[in-house]
Parts: sequence; structure tokens; C-alpha cells
Amino acid sequence: MAAPSLSTPFQPYVYQSPQAAVTPFQILGGEAQILQIMLKPHERVVAKPGTMCYMSGSIQMENILPPENGGGIWQWFFGKNFATTAFVNSGSQDGFVGVAAPSLARILPIDLATFGGEIICQPDAYLCSLNDVTLSTTVNRRARPGFFGGEGILKQKLVGCGLAFIAAGGSVVQKNLAPGEVLVVDAACVVAMSSTIDSHIKYAGSTRRAVFGGDGLFTAHLTGPGIVFIQSLPFHRLSQRIARAVTSPNVRDNPRFFIQIGIFFILAYIMIVSSLLLTDV
Repeated sequence: MAAPSLSTPFQPYVYQSPQAAVTPFQILGGEAQILQIMLKPHERVVAKPGTMCYMSGSIQMENILPPENGGGIWQWFFGKNFATTAFVNSGSQDGFVGVAAPSLARILPIDLATFGGEIICQPDAYLCSLNDVTLSTTVNRRARPGFFGGEGILKQKLVGCGLAFIAAGGSVVQKNLAPGEVLVVDAACVVAMSSTIDSHIKYAGSTRRAVFGGDGLFTAHLTGPGIVFIQSLPFHRLSQRIARAVTSPNVRDNPRFFIQIGIFFILAYIMIVSSLLLTDV
């Protein structure tokens, strides 16, 4: 079978809202995708700040602040953006806006009507939404403080009957859990799940295995029924690889450096203790 030509135009998807409004959109690219949404006059799309790539001249930008009880104070406390941006087509002709995630990610369209009107996702997963979608931030009381700098504590809740777009790193796997079925996932790899899933964040095991084995300290135990989306490359894992790659080669490739540092601190400790004992005598 011949490979498709790269010059073949992308066929846009069509989303029809419960109000019979039709909104076409395109998901372009491979690993770092761009979402292009066509907007009719006076239509709008709500997106996370800093995600706009391009837009037509008739599109106007507006800032939207969350309500007092929308969890914005929690997002601000953990260093997250608590405002959203609305792109409104103020012209008399159709316009468009291109939105992309701030990191390498695939874009997933989520029709909330098929998820019972509610879905839970990671705080940085939300990208944009169409029509009736309400974004709020909740606190996962079962997560431990300090876990991923708040990533395991904060959760975003998308409620409504519209269309939401979320960003996931690497490849994405969708798992359909039957009632009572348990799935154990690295906590950072869970990008979104149905609100019907019971989630528990548990300690993965010994700290020694996590430090020297390279595994995470926490795992998510998900109990069905519901649907869960799993990402293979969370952003924090990618950032760790990049930080490790830019480390000084002399330090990274020479394990004797760490041994020498350890011996230095041991000898310094012995000298300090000895001096204190001799002083007391």
C-alpha cells in the first residue's frame, strides 16, 4: 500500500453541539500538534493563556477570570495560570484560530456529552473548549503534599455538554475499565479520566528503589467503571531527560566524582567530631 502524499489536505472534523451548531476543526501535525478551529461570526473559543499560534484578522482576544469559588486561588498558589482567554470572531465572515500546547503534545478532542457531562484531567492538560464547558480546579485530598509540586494535588474538572481539547505528551492509550476493574498507572501518566473512576494515590515502595531504579515514588490505583487516557511522556519526565542531557559531561560521565565527594564529606565529618572530642578533653 502506497504511503499517502504529504501534500494531501487534511479533512476537517465536524463537531455538532446539542444546540445544532456545527463547528469544524482540524488537528494538524504529528508529535507537536496544532488545533485549528473555524469560527463563524460572533462564535468564540475559550483557551488556556499562551496557547495561541495564529488567528485571522477578525478574531478578538478577551481575558476571562474564574469565579471566586472556581479554584483560581489554588492555581495561583501552585504557580498556575488561573485566567483563560476567549477568542471571539467579531467580523462578518468566517475566521479561524490556531491553538497549540506549550510543549510537545498530542491534542485529544473530548466530547463531554459522551462522558456524562464531566471529566477529570491533570492541571496542565486543558487546552481549549467550545460551547458549554465550565473549567474548575479541585483539590485531590488523597494525594500527598509536595507530590510533583502540586501536580498530584490539583485536578481540573471539565463540566458541560460541549467539546473540550486536552494535550497529552507522547503516545496516548485509552483504557475502558469495567466495574471493579483496577488499573495501576504511574501517577504522572494519567492525563484524564471519567469522574466515575475511583482514584487513589499510593506510595510505590522503598525510596531506594525509586532513587536508584528510576521509577516514580507514587502510583495511581484506578478502579472502574470509566475511561482513562494514559500518556507515555509526561512533561516533567521530558524535562528531567533534558536537564540530565545538559548536565556537565565531566560530572555525568565520571561516577568517581560522586565517590570523591562522598569521601570528602565523610572525612570532614570525622575531623569535626574529633576536634569536638579533643576540645572537651
